[in-house]
Amino acid sequence: MKKAKVAVVGLGTIGQNIHLPVLTRLNDAEVVAVCDLDKTKARVVAEKFGVSRWYVDYSAMLAEEEEVVGVDICTPTKSHRDMAVAALQAGKNVLVEKPLARSQTEANDIVETAKRKHLDLMVGMNNRFRPDAMILRSFIEDHALGKIFYAKAGWFRKLDSQSAWFAMKEQSGGGVVLDLGIVMFDLAFWMMGYPEVKEVTATNYRHSTKDVEDSSIVFMKMKNGSTLTIEASWSFESNSDFFYCDVFGTEGSGSLNPFRIVKRMHDSLVNVAPVVQESSQALFMKSYENELKHWVGSLRGVHPVLSTGEEAVYRMRIVDAIYKSAKMGKAVAIR
Repeated sequence: MKKAKVAVVGLGTIGQNIHLPVLTRLNDAEVVAVCDLDKTKARVVAEKFGVSRWYVDYSAMLAEEEEVVGVDICTPTKSHRDMAVAALQAGKNVLVEKPLARSQTEANDIVETAKRKHLDLMVGMNNRFRPDAMILRSFIEDHALGKIFYAKAGWFRKLDSQSAWFAMKEQSGGGVVLDLGIVMFDLAFWMMGYPEVKEVTATNYRHSTKDVEDSSIVFMKMKNGSTLTIEASWSFESNSDFFYCDVFGTEGSGSLNPFRIVKRMHDSLVNVAPVVQESSQALFMKSYENELKHWVGSLRGVHPVLSTGEEAVYRMRIVDAIYKSAKMGKAVAIR
């Protein structure tokens, strides 16, 4: 099979330090073009990774790169809708880094365009592709933990200067909820098997930001009786960045970071998780390698995409409810 020819748009931290290094190492992909508004950056990054063509005009790239079958969008969230819609209308499959859009309305525009064009839309949720997360998910799918009735997940990370645009609502659509909260919601929700959300209760805080929230606590009730708690913060005082995801079932429980899968056997609790020797940083990079391999495989027709646009629209529906609940100070029903 031919290599999948792809273009990467947005050469900031995620595009330049993660997506391009991974994509240019894949044997079944070829990065034929990069695009960034910064002309010098576009030229230098193209030279660094051996990419033959670079652009500052996104529309020109779409018009000229007829062989490109997939566009990888790594720009700030403000531009996601317009760029994704334009790429889809140009006949390109699309991968968009999380979050898909600033609101459910914008997300819907992208998804509906993909449907009309019969093209694939994938949203970057790399934590699903962590080796430890995939192992835990397989245990849950095999009903090894029984019926899942509760999950909790959180991510605490300081906002670095290169990501300052996340704290600008017009650029990002929201604060820590759309940066870290949506990632942990997706991970835990995926672990739980996508139960339908019944009700959302949220409290947001602004300790070090003015335009958006910098901490968020969310509690969700599901229609099947299960519950989920999500914590996310840029301002929690902590010695280091930290994320976790814990899942509890009627016959056992599972945790990420540290990785454990615990079951009761002969009146004793036993950790049945396979040994994962890799460091947190190695697991982080492996998640992107697996995610981008999966995307390239979908471009080559090997398998359908995971983390679809339709799933992202539902996530954005819940995000909208989180903001509504925090603003109103009460639970919001999902109808």
